[in-house]
Amino acid sequence: MRVQQVSRFLDRTTAPHIVSLVAIAGLSALTMNIFLPALPAMASDLGVDYDRVQILVSGYIAMTALVQLVIGPLSDRYGRRPVMLGALGILIAASLICMIATSIEILTIARMVQTAVVAGLVLSRAIIRDMVPMDEAASMIGYVTMGMTLIPMIGPTLGGLLSDNFGWRSNFTAILVAAVLVLILVHRDLGETNRQKSGSFSAQFRAWPRLLASPRFWGYTMAGTFTSGAFFAFLGGAPFVGGTLMGLTPSMLGLQFMFIAAGYIAGNYLSGRYARRLGIDMMMLVGGIVALAGAAIPIVLFLQGFVSSLAFFAPQVIVGFGNGLSLPSTNAGIVSVRPELAGSASGLGGAITMGGGAFVSWLASRILSIETGAMPLLLVMMACCVLALVAVLFLRIAPGEER
Repeated sequence: MRVQQVSRFLDRTTAPHIVSLVAIAGLSALTMNIFLPALPAMASDLGVDYDRVQILVSGYIAMTALVQLVIGPLSDRYGRRPVMLGALGILIAASLICMIATSIEILTIARMVQTAVVAGLVLSRAIIRDMVPMDEAASMIGYVTMGMTLIPMIGPTLGGLLSDNFGWRSNFTAILVAAVLVLILVHRDLGETNRQKSGSFSAQFRAWPRLLASPRFWGYTMAGTFTSGAFFAFLGGAPFVGGTLMGLTPSMLGLQFMFIAAGYIAGNYLSGRYARRLGIDMMMLVGGIVALAGAAIPIVLFLQGFVSSLAFFAPQVIVGFGNGLSLPSTNAGIVSVRPELAGSASGLGGAITMGGGAFVSWLASRILSIETGAMPLLLVMMACCVLALVAVLFLRIAPGEER
């Protein structure tokens, strides 16, 4: 049985404190969403169409899928600490380039390099699995994600205010400052938790077939992919819906993102409280049903003629709540199918999840227009919720067991 490792804050000879795990995961989320309300202003300033700047969202998500394929095996081979420190250094350099970029091409390249920060998401899950057993990992991931969500919950709001008052480049300045602070924290507190490093880097890739041959790995991964897919679709389409269709200013649009974030943090809190007691399969089932209900509400409202920003954004609190219940358990399941490959499983599972998220984010932005209104985005989100439930039900009959 795995014994929980001792943690003392700002003592890197021990396992990291939960504050550090929240910080590295939260920085990853903040980097993804802080500038969303500024997308229309960025397009105008750089003289390009909206779909050109939207690649900074969908392309970023796709790139994180590729980065995660490397982050997991690297951390299994060399340890969690050095990989996290290196990723933060890369983020700082890329953020500086984003601040001074004068063309969409340079900005896009630097933005893709920023994806190194996804190490925070991958390694926070792997570190927790290093420290505790599966059901307790789901609970701890829930608490970490709850704390993490406090950071990006205010990200779009902060980004909108910064954009209104100082221009869109100030969003990347904020990322740079946050990255420096987290780097200092990680250097002081992040103790190495990987006590069973792999023999070689290539051995981790050769271990992938063991993961890919597991029906339960696929079940957890697909549940996570489609659950988060509803959120990624929202990220891809909501700036257009709020900014273009409904005429919201960047700061007002940023406030609307707090609906889904507030629901998410509430779901994470309950996941932290009850995942260990109820089990991860039950948490995923309940969360999936709740998210589906939340996705259906704005569709019904729109069909009844209630078309407004409130009718679109307010029900997202329910979608976020369902996702908050589900995702900690799906992530715990992914890294528990093969505990000895927790880093690789987190990276591979995360890559698949992000790849799916990039697709639905791109799809949501491509199918929206002034003529169609917001309905195509709502239908994509609902389809993701249905498919997530199908994956959860598959897990109830899939063979194999986690340790």
